[in-house]
Amino acid sequence: MARGPEAFVPGHVTGFFSTHPANDAVRAGSRGAGVALSDGVTVSASDGEQRSLTLNGETVSMAAVDGVLDRLGVDARIEAETSLPISAGFGVSGACALGTALTASAFTGTNRTERELVAIAHAAEVDAGTGLGDVVGQAYGGVPIRLEPGGPPHGTVDGLIERRRIEYVSFGELDTAEIITGDTDVLSRAGEQALERLRENPTIERFMDQSRQFAREAELLTAQIDSVIERVEDAGGTATMAMLGESVFALDDGLTAAGFDARHCSIATGAHRR
Repeated sequence: MARGPEAFVPGHVTGFFSTHPANDAVRAGSRGAGVALSDGVTVSASDGEQRSLTLNGETVSMAAVDGVLDRLGVDARIEAETSLPISAGFGVSGACALGTALTASAFTGTNRTERELVAIAHAAEVDAGTGLGDVVGQAYGGVPIRLEPGGPPHGTVDGLIERRRIEYVSFGELDTAEIITGDTDVLSRAGEQALERLRENPTIERFMDQSRQFAREAELLTAQIDSVIERVEDAGGTATMAMLGESVFALDDGLTAAGFDARHCSIATGAHRR
């Protein structure tokens, strides 16, 4: 059984976003900004007659991964490993989709460019209802600012040049599909305003400020998350909610200083084959 290349895809936390649906899943997506994390997902693929996906050693089903394999026209055994919380706002589904595109494409017998593979993974996640911008942010790396929605060649991405320590804690899941397929008018207005303000003063501190404001204006903050953010601020740090999960991320040692047992990583470069 032939074994394909391995890929690393960074985790991704979104600070704010606006939704932009379209009939073509490659054109659909979000505008907004987030952070790519050095804690990510390692994905490998093996050629085979029967497709399967294991995540941290357990067999699972993930619509975004199936969507990638369908678009590639290949069956493969996908293995993914991560230390990130699952379904908690860290882009694990997008990472698995993008990692599958980067690795399983080796078995198609046709050459595809990086942009084509990112577009395939993005469209698969949009159709799965598990994300609108993670794949693009994970491909770009750093602190990606999604100026226009969609995967390549339609989306436009800029970014902040930052290399900071990031801390995070997670308390559980939120239903991404329920939120992004529901009434997003209030959310999207808040996201558009946050993006405009960040572009006026593109710093990571401004990104964190606008992310906190967005979470409140979009009515996504839970009482627990609001309490955690306030404790970090009282300790002199800055933190915000990871979209979309019952999770908080902070700059530097903000969560640790506030007394939380937080994981830490750094801002990462984009997805790549190893």
